[in-house]
Amino acid sequence: MKTKLTLTIDKSIIEKAKGLANNSGKSLSDLVERYLKKEIDEAELRQSNIPEEFKGLFGSVNLPSELNGKEEIREILNKKYQR
Repeated sequence: MKTKLTLTIDKSIIEKAKGLANNSGKSLSDLVERYLKKEIDEAELRQSNIPEEFKGLFGSVNLPSELNGKEEIREILNKKYQR
């Protein structure tokens, strides 16, 4: 089911986005929907890769995108338990 949404976006961005949509043969609504779906899918994938015991913390901290969470956790645990 499609629902109408009102957004407040900088005018120059809207004009460029309309041009992009026109050049790609899509509507601006379609471009926005595809972008949001891509972002949601990527966020869900990142969340699914988080160990179960850490999922409750998801979203409480903004981490750099280049951060390898599993590797960081491994390093922290190695440091903690190495004697």
